[in-house]
Amino acid sequence: MGLKTQFSLFAPMKSTTRFLLLTSSLLLLTCATHVTSVTTCPPCGNTTVPFPLSTTATCGDPLYKIRCSSTGTLIFDTLNNSYPIESIDPKTQRLVIQPAPLIPNTCITTDKVHQGIQLNNSLPFNITSSNTIVYLNCTLLLLQSPLNCSSSSLCHSYINATASVSTCQSGPVCCTFRTGGSSTSYMIRVRDVGCSAYSSFVNLDWALPVDRWSRPGLEIQWQSPRETVCGSQTDCDSATSTCREDGFSSNGIRRCFCNGDLLWDPIHGVCTQTQL
Repeated sequence: MGLKTQFSLFAPMKSTTRFLLLTSSLLLLTCATHVTSVTTCPPCGNTTVPFPLSTTATCGDPLYKIRCSSTGTLIFDTLNNSYPIESIDPKTQRLVIQPAPLIPNTCITTDKVHQGIQLNNSLPFNITSSNTIVYLNCTLLLLQSPLNCSSSSLCHSYINATASVSTCQSGPVCCTFRTGGSSTSYMIRVRDVGCSAYSSFVNLDWALPVDRWSRPGLEIQWQSPRETVCGSQTDCDSATSTCREDGFSSNGIRRCFCNGDLLWDPIHGVCTQTQL
């Protein structure tokens, strides 16, 4: 009887031991699959900053620089202006910025002095083809452009149904177009000889009434980041990567290339094992 009691007392311990061993094995497998990552940036206010976006020189990839303001707002800097970031999707490698507002009591956007949105084409960001641009307060010269500046253009519905742009109703011409061509990959231009104001909407369904449009935004995408730049092996995690010269670079840049069968994951900034 005592022997039976002894086995009944130890049985739960064996079950618990098996559970702990299984859990430990799963943890080890996870660690082997997702190895040491680069340093991601801390949140900006309540917003997560995913790799490769970088708010300081010590996190993320410096080529993908954005800013965290003193009020906890993420900021995207163009060549000569700055725009608040509305949202970030690391899986699609895209972010949405807030377009410039109108100067009060005018039909001129505040960034007209900078000729609108102009990205640095030497950096890994460009404007996506998912934006519908509404140009406002345009000159008659735009009637000769390939844009839709006709009386049936969607811009008229926007002006007539939106109180915040009512000052644009007296503008001689307005136009609508979708981004995607080479001329709009890095800029949305506003100027005296063209249009003085604009707005932008991401993934807009042109069949929807204006009161069902999303809030204004301009979608920007970033290119997949390369492996981390290194000066020597001490800059890399020796267990997962090796500092070697980048064969695609003509200026002797070295990078932490993943070891063995590990592959670079540009979304999470880690070396991962090939999936079975």
